Amino acid sequence: MVIAVDFDGTIVEHRYPEIGKEIPFAIDTLKLLQQDRHQLILWTVREGKLLDEAVEWCRQKGVEFYAVNKDYPEEGRENRGFSRKIKADLFIDNSNLGGLPDWGIIYRIIKEKIGFEEIYGNASEQPVAKRKKRRWLF
Repeated sequence: MVIAVDFDGTIVEHRYPEIGKEIPFAIDTLKLLQQDRHQLILWTVREGKLLDEAVEWCRQKGVEFYAVNKDYPEEGRENRGFSRKIKADLFIDNSNLGGLPDWGIIYRIIKEKIGFEEIYGNASEQPVAKRKKRRWLF
């Protein structure tokens, strides 16, 4: 499977343009996914020197990506046009609807080929906490 992975806020805490601290188990999980023969693409807004720093940070941690901001390693900018949209089977990104699950859950979803419902159960069956009614401006 081809998996596109964001950097800031997904692999590391969001401190752009700096590199934040690693999000717990992100690197370990990425290594496991590579061992399971998934192709990982680093998919980030970073460019130039900031992108090089992110790629090198991951390399030093033991994660080498199949491609960076492109579909395959040999792809040149002249072949892409203007869009940086890539083709992947799965995208891991902190901007995901519902936010970023922890990396253990991400690995389980991919490894076991299951969805959120199987992990979290049916949310509609869970009791909803009553919220205190609020009035406008009070």
